Amino acid sequence: MTIDPAPASEHEQLLRLIALVDRFRGKGGCAWYEAQTNSSLVPYLQEETAELVEAIEAGTPDDIREELGDVLFQVLFHTEIGGALGAGFDLEAVARDQIDKLERRNPHVFGATPTRDIDEIIRMWNDAKAIEKAQRNSVLDGVAFGMPALALADKVLGKGAGLVDTAPEALAAEVSGEAQAEDAFGDALLATVAAGREAGFDAERALRGAVRRLADRIRAAE
Repeated sequence: MTIDPAPASEHEQLLRLIALVDRFRGKGGCAWYEAQTNSSLVPYLQEETAELVEAIEAGTPDDIREELGDVLFQVLFHTEIGGALGAGFDLEAVARDQIDKLERRNPHVFGATPTRDIDEIIRMWNDAKAIEKAQRNSVLDGVAFGMPALALADKVLGKGAGLVDTAPEALAAEVSGEAQAEDAFGDALLATVAAGREAGFDAERALRGAVRRLADRIRAAE
């Protein structure tokens, strides 16, 4: 199934933003902007993404809208750098790759096997991903170990389910008095994340909520 593009007039402001991003590197552009690389922008991408998460969890619709704009600018900034530095990708390439991936991984929408059953949708998604990643040697290949530790723990627990015992009690049993104190503490945290996962909790969101409640108590005490 081919996705027909919407008329350009429907995305007037998006096209203006793309042109604005190009302008930073044009005649009379910004020297700081021109000096950036994908690597140098990583802290800004992390910060803007965190601010979007904060807006979603604790902000207003206006906050979400603003932070989405900041993240969108980061996407355009990174892709523009890729084209300018000859990295082999630009906005068109990024969009084309994403379209291909979404069509390939969602046969229930774009293929010959439509369904509204969520369990079946997830199964088909995982089957499509498995075909794409058939050359990988481990279920952990492709996991970004630089992600926040709680989210990483949840991801690896999910990947390891069925291969090793990831039950909270099994992980807690790994905590040994002979282990280094920090290692034992880490094992205990992992068991806690596993318990949250079993209960259907998002460990990152749960801890952020607890920290916000603590922050409220600190502000009230000031």
